[in-house]
Order: sequence, then structure tokens, then C-alpha cells
Amino acid sequence: MTEPTAELLETFENPNEGRNYVIETVCPEFTSVCPKTGQPDFGKITITYIADEVCYELKSLKLYLQQYRNHGAFYESVTNKILDDLVAVTQPRMMEIRAEFTPRGGIKTSVIAHYPDDLFDEE
Repeated sequence: MTEPTAELLETFENPNEGRNYVIETVCPEFTSVCPKTGQPDFGKITITYIADEVCYELKSLKLYLQQYRNHGAFYESVTNKILDDLVAVTQPRMMEIRAEFTPRGGIKTSVIAHYPDDLFDEE
């Protein structure tokens, strides 16, 4: 299985760079592969961010996320890689990836990752 690459992600200039506004993108049919069983994992990925200079382009995001259909990785790894790749390409002011996977064996898992990573810092 090949490693998903951020090279597919394209950006465009933020048309309102001087304003903080929230962009939310939902991928309700996300699929990856369980590395232990080889079975597909299904979930919903919600990306919420405040752009700085650039925004990601939606068709390229779709193609990027489709790479995970053949990629074996745990939920935690998938969620954090998506965050790392999107942050590297867009350098947002803030970004959150919320991955909500459908139940397997009666257990539902959600993974939430943030940028910048100061949400859980102690004061």
C-alpha cells in the first residue's frame, strides 16, 4: 500500500486574507484500511480552519483523501497525517480535523487533532 502524499493538494489565494472567518469542509464518505485486519474503515472527516494567505482547493482535497482508500493506518495516524499535510500546504491560522469512524464491534471512535497544538497545554 502506498503512502498518501500531499503533492496532490492545490491552493488558491485567500480572497479575504484580512478577516478571520471559518471554513468547514465535510467528507461524509471517507475510507481507509485497518492495518491489522485489512478491512475497510468508514468515517466522516470534518476539516475546520481559518485560512491565512491560501485556502485548499476542493477537487484536489477530494483526490488527496481518496488516496486513503488503499492505505493501511490506524485512525489516530490517519487523522494526524491529514492535519500535518493540510497545515504544511496551507499554513492556516487555525485548523481542526475531526474524524468520526463508524462503529466496529460495537465501538465508535472519534479522533480530533488541532493546529496550533496548544489546545491541551497547561498554563
